[in-house]
Amino acid sequence: MARIISGTEISRTIRAEVAAEVALLRGEGTVPGLAVVLVGADPASEVYVRMKAKACREAGMQDRTLKLPAEVTADELFGVIDGLNADPGIHGILLQLPLPAHLNPKPFLERIHPAKDVDGFHPLNVGRAFIGDPRGFVPATPAGIMEILRREAIPTHGRHAVIVGRSLIVSKPLMSLLMAPGPNAGVTLVHRHTPDIAPHTRMADILVVAVGKPGLITADMVKPGATVIDVGTTRVADEADPRGYRIVGDVDFDAVSEVAGAITPVPGGVGPMTITMLLRNTVDAAKRAHTRERRGGARRSTRR
Repeated sequence: MARIISGTEISRTIRAEVAAEVALLRGEGTVPGLAVVLVGADPASEVYVRMKAKACREAGMQDRTLKLPAEVTADELFGVIDGLNADPGIHGILLQLPLPAHLNPKPFLERIHPAKDVDGFHPLNVGRAFIGDPRGFVPATPAGIMEILRREAIPTHGRHAVIVGRSLIVSKPLMSLLMAPGPNAGVTLVHRHTPDIAPHTRMADILVVAVGKPGLITADMVKPGATVIDVGTTRVADEADPRGYRIVGDVDFDAVSEVAGAITPVPGGVGPMTITMLLRNTVDAAKRAHTRERRGGARRSTRR
């Protein structure tokens, strides 16, 4: 029977670490600030934004939510982002997706200053993540997966990792992180156009699935003893649940648990790590800004 990896517990530990760092920064005059821009009234986005704001407050951080009407123009949204870029009290900016249909998210994500792009979606940060440059911000979900592997002491050096999915938000940055010096894993990436993924998944020492297709991975597709990381979250109808639905992952959890060595559940696995790593990135951004300000002050004092 597989060991169940609790992302909830790992997240709780990291948030305590983040809160301690925030307290230190506050003592030096810097309060980490995260701004979330929400366009329109998508119910799922509104819930997620409230969760982020609550997590910020619990960590002692400043949170700011800017709610814009769905009819906002591109120029107006650019103006909001520019204002946040120029605000020294804001260290992280997050543009909540999806945007209304008339707004292409790409130019707005690129407008966020890379030093405040705590989601890691700006092309400069994407490139830095790819080459292993620590100045870049890594998207929260792959960063959270790497923390799970590290804190659960899952060996990666020389191991074969297989990633199912090819998204820019999870799979591609995770591939770079796993291959980087340190983790040193060999990585295979497969997706929906791969004719048969089972021969690949059966070779994985570490199997990460991030496609949003419930029950895609069955027990016969998993190497005995493998570590299985399930990123999928899909609502499926369930009359037995008071909500009328339940959340499931991409892995047939009950069956795969009989084969795997360790597995993340859904919910309670990767999910809790996402907001936590967003907080982590925001504190890192605040620390960098704090260091720049101190250096700038030192230079001004020297000039005098």
